[in-house]
Amino acid sequence: MIKEFKEFISKGNVMDMAVGIIIGGAFTAIVTALVDSILMPIIGAISGGKSVADMSIMVGNAAIGYGAFIQAIIDFLLIAWVLFMIIKALNKAKAAVEKEKEEAPAEPEPVPADIELLTEIRDLLKEKK
Repeated sequence: MIKEFKEFISKGNVMDMAVGIIIGGAFTAIVTALVDSILMPIIGAISGGKSVADMSIMVGNAAIGYGAFIQAIIDFLLIAWVLFMIIKALNKAKAAVEKEKEEAPAEPEPVPADIELLTEIRDLLKEKK
């Protein structure tokens, strides 16, 4: 079981996934900082100086905090947009590489030695006639 686990962990897909998760976490921190430090203050200034995350409505004695929900939606949309742009760029690069492979002239296969020898013999026989 330990051997199988080591094989599973050492496979490239698991390592790629781990790197993706780490980078995703770091990217989420960047987007959250952008939203919290830049976008939300602008939206707050437009909405009368009130922090978006603090926006809520009172229903009876309960406060329904819709501001945090709006902020989470903005975070999600920004992350989704950036990921969309990254995937789009990767697909475009992949398509360019595939197109380059298709356009590259195929190298002719080398002629086997026996066929080459037979061709030479045939040519010599033609010359003697």
